[in-house]
This record gives sequence, C-alpha cells and structure tokens, in this order.
Amino acid sequence: MQALITISNIISMLASVIIMLVIIQFVIGLLFAFNVVGRNQFLMSFYEGINRLLDPLLRPIRRFMPNTGMVDFSPLVLILLINIVLIVLDGIIMGAA
Repeated sequence: MQALITISNIISMLASVIIMLVIIQFVIGLLFAFNVVGRNQFLMSFYEGINRLLDPLLRPIRRFMPNTGMVDFSPLVLILLINIVLIVLDGIIMGAA
C-alpha cells in the first residue's frame, strides 16, 4: 500500500511540473503575441524548449480538437486530462486501502 502512495506522489509531482510548463508556455506565448517582450535569444530558446517537451502531449489533443482560429485550447484540455487522471488514480489507491 505504501508503494502505491509513493508512486501516486511521484506521478502527482510530475503532473504538477507538466502543468507548470503548460502555464509558462502560455504566458510566454502571450507576451510574444502582444509584443510585451522582444523576441530575444534566451526567451525564444526557452519557449522552443518547452514546446519540444510539450508537443508530444499536445499534438494528439490538437488532432481531435476542432479548429477555433487563433485560440488553442489544447493546453487547457491537457491540464483537465491530467487532473482527471490524478483523481482516478487517487480513487483507485483509496479503494485499494
């Protein structure tokens, strides 16, 4: 039982990191879109690195999402799916207790 709780905590921590990266990607994208910050080399490389990390998670969601024009809702869907998985995982662990 303790092993399941440990695994759940590790998955929860990784999910939190992914959610933080999604939020950072969103904020930097907004800053670029509204020309709040210039496209300097550091921010561009940081933004591209986050995109490379998140693209394998966002690409399948984008494939099934309808085209909404300028607004990309796939990061929101990813955050919702991660939270659903965490809730189901917690329910499974509590049921096993």
